Amino acid sequence: MEDIQLGSTVTGIYKTGKYIGEITDIRPMHYLIRVKAVLKHPQQGDLHAPKEVDVPLFHERRALAFREQTNIPKNMVKLYEGEIIDYKESLKISLENAKETLENDSSTWAKKCLENLAVLEKEYKL
Repeated sequence: MEDIQLGSTVTGIYKTGKYIGEITDIRPMHYLIRVKAVLKHPQQGDLHAPKEVDVPLFHERRALAFREQTNIPKNMVKLYEGEIIDYKESLKISLENAKETLENDSSTWAKKCLENLAVLEKEYKL
């Protein structure tokens, strides 16, 4: 078992995004993590109907903000030993990676996701 403790640098998956952060509290089922960087931008759309456009609400999912804290289930957290790049740069890279993947998909769902990401990119001021 990994030796995760207060102050440990970890990766954590929250919903469909993946982040690098610091453990700020240990709870029975979760770790409270303060975000330092984004590794994978959250997927757009309805998590309960993946890759579907005809849903009651097609969610626009923002990445967690720099220093935002969130509870992540313990099984979704791993120790991280690598370099931590600047938050804004990590957000830009993760957004570009998400867009690149979607641009290779001709589905209606991918097009809707790209629309959401374009809005988010402006809001992020990248």
